[in-house]
Amino acid sequence: MPNDLPLVSIDLTPEYKQNLRELSKRYRNIRSDTQSIIGQLQLGNFTGDRIVGIGEEYIVYKVRVRNSNIQKGKSAGYRLVYQLESPTSVLLITIYSKSDREDIGANEIQEIIGQYYSDKKKD
Repeated sequence: MPNDLPLVSIDLTPEYKQNLRELSKRYRNIRSDTQSIIGQLQLGNFTGDRIVGIGEEYIVYKVRVRNSNIQKGKSAGYRLVYQLESPTSVLLITIYSKSDREDIGANEIQEIIGQYYSDKKKD
């Protein structure tokens, strides 16, 4: 029986693209490491921990992604932050290596989202 549900569309913020590009210089496998999570999101499997403090208008999750370039497991891997815009649309906000930074604040996430939507209105 084929899956009749439409795939969830995935958008990327400029912040996400820039961080992915920078991380890919040090970690060659980052794209394949993140592909399984992105595939799950496209199928509508929204994983991770919901980030509180962002406000009710944004549904934002942070998910752990294993870094196959280092031998330490998920806890020392990447953190991918995404917004559930609608049941059929996801916005990848940012990605960072846990070895580079401990955490990302709700204010920073709000700034990235706000910048993305203000740039989108200009287009």
